[in-house]
Amino acid sequence: MSEIIEPRTPHERRPPMVTQERLVEAFVDLADTLVAEFDVIDFLHSLASTTVELLHADAAGLMLADQRGELHLLAASSDETRTLELFELQHNQGPCLDAYREGKPITNIDPATAEERWPAFGAAVRAGNFTSVHAIPMRLRDEVIGAMNLFLARPGDLSNADLALGHGLADIATIGLLQERAVQQQQILAEQLQGALNSRVVIEQAKGMLAARHGVSVLDAFAAMRTYARRNGRPLSHVAVEIIDGSLDEAQLRVT
Repeated sequence: MSEIIEPRTPHERRPPMVTQERLVEAFVDLADTLVAEFDVIDFLHSLASTTVELLHADAAGLMLADQRGELHLLAASSDETRTLELFELQHNQGPCLDAYREGKPITNIDPATAEERWPAFGAAVRAGNFTSVHAIPMRLRDEVIGAMNLFLARPGDLSNADLALGHGLADIATIGLLQERAVQQQQILAEQLQGALNSRVVIEQAKGMLAARHGVSVLDAFAAMRTYARRNGRPLSHVAVEIIDGSLDEAQLRVT
């Protein structure tokens, strides 16, 4: 006769063990940001779901800062978590904001403590039947780019091992995001450089044509182009293109 196992409630479940193979897989996935079609939103949702799985949490949310240092919710593991995170931003209080501002983790905060520290957010945590909340900054050295919130609905705190794992996941994700940002900036610089080189070729061609047409030196032709471009608030490369295709009335250039 087979044993009958009563189903466990969420508060009674025992977190399963995470295998070493699964940990390796998770870290490799989070480190792989150098892909052709990197999607930061998909990446952050993967981080949220992976963290929930490996730390046996019930929910997670991720906020990243914009260029002005203002946090924005970019990923949440559930609709309830999304509401909590937006509530945190709306009331400008909560563990994610403090972890980001201070650059330090905030862990094992129960609802009572949360209500003392962040009254509005703490009340929302209690209403959501969560037993503890945690926030881990996403930082590399002195640069903090965001923070990750974790919510538990089971009794007990996160262990030191779980907290270390959470930090590891946040750290590897932060490195990946900063690496992707650096790649994008390099691509922008490369595109700007290529654009400058292309413009230079066009400008050289235009000033040569202008010099030949008006019987002046290349230097004088270039000076006339620059003066016209500045006087009319136009990019020099655009003026050059119009000289080449003949759409510009060269009398306006006042070539002498």
